[in-house]
Amino acid sequence: MPKERPVVSKIFSAAVFILLEIASLSMLSHNSELQRLWFARLSHGFMAKTWGATQAVGNYFSLKKQNDDLALENERLKAVVRGYEQAALEADPAFMPVLGDNGFKYIPATIIKSGTSSQHNYLILDKGSEDGVVENSGIIYSKGVIGIVDAVSKHYSFAISFLNKELNISARLDTSGAVGPLAWDGLHTDGALLKEIPLQFKYNPGDTVYTSGYSAIFPPDIPLGIAGEAKVINGATNEISVKLFQDHSALKYVTIIENTRLSEIAEIEEKEKEVKK
Repeated sequence: MPKERPVVSKIFSAAVFILLEIASLSMLSHNSELQRLWFARLSHGFMAKTWGATQAVGNYFSLKKQNDDLALENERLKAVVRGYEQAALEADPAFMPVLGDNGFKYIPATIIKSGTSSQHNYLILDKGSEDGVVENSGIIYSKGVIGIVDAVSKHYSFAISFLNKELNISARLDTSGAVGPLAWDGLHTDGALLKEIPLQFKYNPGDTVYTSGYSAIFPPDIPLGIAGEAKVINGATNEISVKLFQDHSALKYVTIIENTRLSEIAEIEEKEKEVKK
């Protein structure tokens, strides 16, 4: 018990000190007009700083939601613009779309599940057949190609991610125009390899890589990444490392893209095969 007295005594002394401080401040604030004004400014300044700090913290934590909302709205608006362009093209074949996406239909979507930790990664999107999604539709973002729809249910789509060793897309180098398959490098979520580029095609590290347009799934000139170093394969072709513009581990909102002329392309290809038989 004797050991507890100093602690109790310290608490009592602190309480008395606080009460005396409050009393003195109260007396000071009521003593004169000048002192009241000084005290009011002091207290208001303290409250303003406290409120400002609290507001700043609140604004910081709300940024993620604001960014998510803006990204979704951006994809929705792009889809609306493309819809108007498509309607204008049907009314007037001479119409030149702002986005240059003739023959493609766009559907904004959200990734609800994805894998980035294996060699065969996938995506699940929140749009399905009831939203107009069909198999073999491409999936893009403003900074690149994300994947290809492989299966569709009423409300969801299962897609093969670009981060999948079984997927490659047709891409071209900006300066030389050389075209080759672009595939994930299997190591980095923002790394790829542009393969089978003939040695006679010259390029410079730093050249931009785009979709070639040779695929029926993706339109041309979607920016994909920046060309890096190259190595010669079998003495015949270059294999060029590519730093993708889009880090595939940080994706949420994407656009599903369907080539509405795909059946026409398939039909003419089938006719060509029949001719050759």
